[in-house]
Amino acid sequence: MPIYEYECTKCSHRFEMRKGFRDNGGAPCPQCQSEARRLFSPVPIIFKGSGFYVTDSRGDNHQRLENS
Repeated sequence: MPIYEYECTKCSHRFEMRKGFRDNGGAPCPQCQSEARRLFSPVPIIFKGSGFYVTDSRGDNHQRLENS
């Protein structure tokens, strides 16, 4: 089951909660029992290997054209 991060709309308390995919999206705040909203954070992307940079996709043809 994934772990989601929530923030209370009343007291701004942040907490994590493990919920299944089929569970309801809402969660009560553990401090004040008010409604909390789920927070979304950007996921880091790591590019590994060749082919991600402009210089990786240039072949011998490109170098021949530059040297001519």
